[in-house]
Amino acid sequence: MNEYKDVLVVCEQRDGILQNVSFEPIGKARKLADELNENVIALLVGHDIEGQTEELIHYGADQVYYVDNKILKRYITEPYVKAITKVINDLKPQIVLFGASTIGRDLAPRVSARVGCGLTADCTKLEIDEDTGLLNMTRPTFGGNLMATIQSPDARPQMSTVRPGVMQKDEKDSDRTGEIHEYEVKLDDSDVNVEIIEEKLADKKKIKIEDAEILVAVGRGIGSAENMKLAYELADVLEGELATSRAVVDSGWVDKDRQVGQTGKTVRPNLYIALGISGAIQHLAGMEESDLIIAINKNPDANIFNVADVGIVGDINEVVPELIKKVKLAKASK
Repeated sequence: MNEYKDVLVVCEQRDGILQNVSFEPIGKARKLADELNENVIALLVGHDIEGQTEELIHYGADQVYYVDNKILKRYITEPYVKAITKVINDLKPQIVLFGASTIGRDLAPRVSARVGCGLTADCTKLEIDEDTGLLNMTRPTFGGNLMATIQSPDARPQMSTVRPGVMQKDEKDSDRTGEIHEYEVKLDDSDVNVEIIEEKLADKKKIKIEDAEILVAVGRGIGSAENMKLAYELADVLEGELATSRAVVDSGWVDKDRQVGQTGKTVRPNLYIALGISGAIQHLAGMEESDLIIAINKNPDANIFNVADVGIVGDINEVVPELIKKVKLAKASK
């Protein structure tokens, strides 16, 4: 296994623009590589992307390899898998990280199968084992009730996808330098096995909860779908976004893309207001790194108060309308 070295991050771009899901794994890769005394390699695949490569150096990569081909202009599974597999087989990194985005979750299992290694998906924690030097890959299992730590002692590379929002990206260092290499992979029309007929983009005005600075999160304690309007109104006056616990999603009141927790998304907003959330460990794992946590719950013993910076014991239906009034008055007085 001595021929395998370095930590490679498969980065993601859309329409030639680097995505945040690329920078978070680079931040973690930097820490892992420093422990191993090795390099961080960023791999970028697409078309007309050379201008994005230096940004990856500024966020922690030592080397950037990019594959530029007109066939890679839009994401299609097969040519992307072929290009990434070729680079990984040639460079032989000992660790490979993907962001667990829609694209990453499509790519990683196919790449791992062709490379001939395992894949630990949707990891929330990555560490180097002090005794063995292997990568400890930790992920939720059994519906988030347990955390499993997995190692790959034999196959290389050790490969995982990283849940967005869990790993923190490093601060940009514009003075940082590194090596940039174009990597040629032969692709032709025979590699394009599907045809994209139409693309429909999501509403650009809709903010992903993992990108929001203010979140109003709702739990089972909201009581009913009718009471959800209070949470929406509070989020609106605060110019934030609505988030939920799993119980609210399971009740069918809100779409799953707003769920926070081990089986949802990990968030780090500046302000997190928890309405009627009990504070199960599965939910806390997705939001406890928020800068300021305000919890409102009528149960004084609710576990959410153990992580809250400010706790209000009271009925949501009484407290939230008053809070909305206070916010509106504060905004009007400016």
